Amino acid sequence: MQWIIKLDEGLARVSIFCGWITCVAMLLMAGNVFYDVVARYAFNEVSIGMQEMEWHLYSVVFLLGIPYALRTDGHVRVDVFYTRWSNKAKAWVNLTGALLFVVPFAWLIGIYGYDFALDAYTMGEGSGDPGGLPYRWVIKSVIPLSAFFIAIAGLNMATFALRVMAGDKQYDVEHSGGGLA
Repeated sequence: MQWIIKLDEGLARVSIFCGWITCVAMLLMAGNVFYDVVARYAFNEVSIGMQEMEWHLYSVVFLLGIPYALRTDGHVRVDVFYTRWSNKAKAWVNLTGALLFVVPFAWLIGIYGYDFALDAYTMGEGSGDPGGLPYRWVIKSVIPLSAFFIAIAGLNMATFALRVMAGDKQYDVEHSGGGLA
């Protein structure tokens, strides 16, 4: 049981790290939007590269926010029945969902995302707009990277569920920041 606790805690740290990256990307995106608005309306200046940087940062926020959302139980789920179930029943649902849906889904995203990013790198893909950002493969490579982190978050859901089933942990929304603690 001790090894599952260590594994669970290590996997959780990876997802929490993704949350920190997401937070930083969100702050950078807010600063970028602020700059764009001020430059456009105060100085009548437009930067295509900065506008593209907005959706690049949003992509990072979205793609790396998923593992954190899975870790903190912030993902979408139909809670009509789930909230009334016991901790062990919730753990079984999470274990099944993680192993049957999250991990295979992450594997598919990783396989197709890798090819997508590799094609962009091979072609030397950049922005189609003058003044846009070069090296579009960089942002496209976040797709398979996020798939890796989603798979880790799915495994973390499974290890946490095993801990709940063994009686080591409880599902406690109030003390875990809205999710699994």
